[in-house]
Amino acid sequence: MSFFTADLCDAHFEKVRVLNPTFQSYGGKEKIRGTIVTVKLDKNNHDLAQILRDEEGNGRIIVVDVSQEYYAVVGENLIKFALQKNWAGIVVNGYVRDTDQTSKFPVGLFAIGTCPRKYIPQTQGVRGIELSFEGVIFKDGDYLYADNDGIILCDEKIV
Repeated sequence: MSFFTADLCDAHFEKVRVLNPTFQSYGGKEKIRGTIVTVKLDKNNHDLAQILRDEEGNGRIIVVDVSQEYYAVVGENLIKFALQKNWAGIVVNGYVRDTDQTSKFPVGLFAIGTCPRKYIPQTQGVRGIELSFEGVIFKDGDYLYADNDGIILCDEKIV
């Protein structure tokens, strides 16, 4: 995958939106790109698990906002679903767990940190809505590019 977010920012500075530098890589793939699907969760990952388990990813990236609630919403099981269904990656405005295992799967996983617990009561999520966190607005269909230098978005495909 031949792109670098730094080069994309230089070449397309007027088009890209740059996420604040709070995200770290916890997946086995540190460089991802693709169109995004947005999901807003209320602590519980049930709706996210259904999407990753049941829907073909076709190289897309799912962006999940849980408002930085201190519960893990992605772990070993969900990263396996993502791999099986061809999702390029997951970006979580929140926390993940099972990182020794998630780092072994060739799927991008970016989050603000780790947390060993998950939220057990099932809550309802919302898909396909505009999200806003860490200085960036995310819309279904935006293009996301991520590597070791950061995560950027653009309204259009630039690579």
